[in-house]
Amino acid sequence: MSQSPQSEAGRGSRERGALEEQALLQTRRRASGERAVLVAVEFSGLRPQLAPAARQARAAAALLGETPDGMMSPADRMAGVRGDIDFDASLAEFQELARSAGAETAALLIQRRQKPDPATLVGGGKVEEIEATVRSTSADLVLFDHDLSPSQLRNLEDRLPCRVIDRTQLILDIFARHARTREGQLQVELAQLEYQLPRLGGRGKTMSQLGGGIGTRGPGETQPETDRRKLRLRIDRIQQQLEGVRRIRRQQRGRREAVPVPTVALVGYTNAGKSTLFNALTGADVLESKRMFATLDPKLRQLTLPSRRRVLLADTVGFVRNLPHALVTSFRATLEEVERAELLIHVRDAASPTLVEQKAQVEAVLAELEVQGTPTLQVLNKADLLPEGSTAAPGEWLVSARTGEGIEALLAAMDSALTADPLMEAEFRIPQSEGRVLAALERGATLSGSRFEGNLLYVHAVGPASLLGRYRRFLRRSGPPEAEMRMEQA
Repeated sequence: MSQSPQSEAGRGSRERGALEEQALLQTRRRASGERAVLVAVEFSGLRPQLAPAARQARAAAALLGETPDGMMSPADRMAGVRGDIDFDASLAEFQELARSAGAETAALLIQRRQKPDPATLVGGGKVEEIEATVRSTSADLVLFDHDLSPSQLRNLEDRLPCRVIDRTQLILDIFARHARTREGQLQVELAQLEYQLPRLGGRGKTMSQLGGGIGTRGPGETQPETDRRKLRLRIDRIQQQLEGVRRIRRQQRGRREAVPVPTVALVGYTNAGKSTLFNALTGADVLESKRMFATLDPKLRQLTLPSRRRVLLADTVGFVRNLPHALVTSFRATLEEVERAELLIHVRDAASPTLVEQKAQVEAVLAELEVQGTPTLQVLNKADLLPEGSTAAPGEWLVSARTGEGIEALLAAMDSALTADPLMEAEFRIPQSEGRVLAALERGATLSGSRFEGNLLYVHAVGPASLLGRYRRFLRRSGPPEAEMRMEQA
């Protein structure tokens, strides 16, 4: 029995209304954040061991623990002495990663096993629990605090009624959210494509053959093969574009190096306060955020040290536990500022309970970049969150980028740690007609003991060797030649 046009119109109207209501619901859900079930995994049989640097730091902490409390650094007092990475701290970091990605936690599940399950990582029983939790909470996705192999990801997606994302993909998503410049977006896309490439095979209907059947004959090319070929082409194009970025950076760096200005790079664990310290040192206004990986694109600002010496200060992307190797590779252009830096400022969160482990994780990435031999200042930030009277261990600098505590001492330490363009002291005799020479020395050096004798100005200057050497012809000639310019003694 055929329906009347009025009833068909009514049904169409109801369908449109239902679709509009569904679209509105999805929009509201996106605005409020996707609901996620978080799955944290700990394998007792594969418990991660501390890196050698962390083990040495723990041994030092144990030794310092036998001394009076006043002699211990805040890192030693707050990190404690444990044999493995603190699971609670790792869990808190995982939850913060989810929040930084814009996810709303619907449930948190913890799985402890002797070793990973080859098929699903967590085992069949836990997968059933995850499925029930997803259905009861109406979650949109499941986040794993562990990397999944392509087969594990495929098996989990087959059994769970929502999307499955592992730790690497979660970090890549956060990077994609925070990439602002074209360079940053290209680097994130490259890392995402390299992550997706081995995970294309065996996903449902996409395995159907293309180009087969009547009129074409032959097996043709499978959909995964087609997708893989397209991904490789896109990866090649992005790598070419990033090589262009590196070429431009090399040209810019060449122009900077023509006038020797040392580069100092801030490195450290994510959310250690690098951008806040960068703003405190340079007076810049870069984004400060408690969210992880708020800084992706490098920021460069000129900084004048107490000696009037100028340096370029670079703010870089933060590191994290088990940082995906693809990210280190993809962000090579950004991290070139770290590779070229003449001094590293390792910014650490003094109030973090996992300070020792975070230090070891950052040093592991620096070793991968082959810059572990670069002179480094250890800076314990967020001193305002420590108990009153806390002190730093020898070789560490306790500062608060928020309140300004310790900033002057840090600047002086940076001044004495730079060796590329060392500080020199010299006596000058400058005719009054050479005002431009005096102006240049006043801008870039510290002058003292000025006196006039006739038409000549005698002045003592302390400044970079590159600046003072530029006006060698005005050096005072009294005394032995080796005394005309000499290194300033600390």
